[in-house]
Amino acid sequence: MSKHNIEQCVRESLENYFRDLDGSQPHDIYDMVISCAEKPMLEIVLANAGGNQSLASEYLGINRNTLRKKLQQHGLL
Repeated sequence: MSKHNIEQCVRESLENYFRDLDGSQPHDIYDMVISCAEKPMLEIVLANAGGNQSLASEYLGINRNTLRKKLQQHGLL
């Protein structure tokens, strides 16, 4: 899946979100999108790194301590 495909999935999901609001006021969209995307991203990257957090942090381009913090936040440790 290319970057374009991922972006398209996010666009479609947000369009559906706004449509489903049915006139209600949206709130905390940024946190909602980051939270919804971050957990599965961490799960998949960690699995593809064979559970190796150092390698996963390298794949993600983030510090290993940052990765551990995010894994804890999402209940993945």
